[in-house]
Amino acid sequence: MSLPFDGAITAFLEDDAPGEIREAIRRAGKKDILSDRYPYDSAMPRAAYEDAMADLQEELVRLQAAVKAEGKRVVVVFEGRDAAGKGGTIKRLRENLNPRVARLVALGKPSDTEAGQWYFQRYVEHLPTAGELVLFDRSWYNRGVVEKVFGFCTDAERERFFHQLPDFESMLVDEGITLVKLWLNVGRAEQLRRFLKRERDPLKQWKLSWIDVEGLKKWDAYSAAIGETLERSHTQAAPWTIVRSDDKRRARLAAIRTVLSAIDYTGKRPEKIGDIDARICGGPDIWDA
Repeated sequence: MSLPFDGAITAFLEDDAPGEIREAIRRAGKKDILSDRYPYDSAMPRAAYEDAMADLQEELVRLQAAVKAEGKRVVVVFEGRDAAGKGGTIKRLRENLNPRVARLVALGKPSDTEAGQWYFQRYVEHLPTAGELVLFDRSWYNRGVVEKVFGFCTDAERERFFHQLPDFESMLVDEGITLVKLWLNVGRAEQLRRFLKRERDPLKQWKLSWIDVEGLKKWDAYSAAIGETLERSHTQAAPWTIVRSDDKRRARLAAIRTVLSAIDYTGKRPEKIGDIDARICGGPDIWDA
């Protein structure tokens, strides 16, 4: 089978990955959690996960009805390390919602025109109108992390971003938009295991990019950029929620519960939402580099 990027991910595992990462992947069972810093040893049982998710799906439909009927405007920002589970979490959040109400925004590389605009301009164009919930699969935080790590912006451009960011997000909130910011984090061994699975799965190879491959070598640079970004953008008006996503099932439940808990809506049923697992979901203090 032909592997994308000439098998660069497998080559990284064999030649460049730290020894403890290789060993963790080698000895782990399919359902084992690879990080010894994660509070659980194995994945959440499927039956318990599906029961909890069924209740959350009902609540998401109730949320959608209230957003549309009451003219609410909601923005949920999904950020995180590569392979942290953003796409899968967004899929579960949207799967029973009307795409005209719950709209996904996943912007690619800026065009020449967009590159010449105010940095936030192309994101502003996708903000919700009354009765919309907009999910950003990556967002303006590209400048804080990916662009910094790969040199796609200058230090001056990044400093301008951090200078303008608090006012930008405060204006959104002051305008009446509910802003939820989720950072999904994943351990280094688990990230590599997920990339290896994608590399070998013909149906998922399209998810891999040159950025993913090169990013494997830049774990420490990513960690530094992420840490600084969280520190400089966690504000009272627009706080971050960190979701430790080494277990995708627990992460999906925690992320959806965070969204539902953050929004006031008619017919809300806290008993159906359930409790957010504080061991894997909380403020930036639980972020683990």
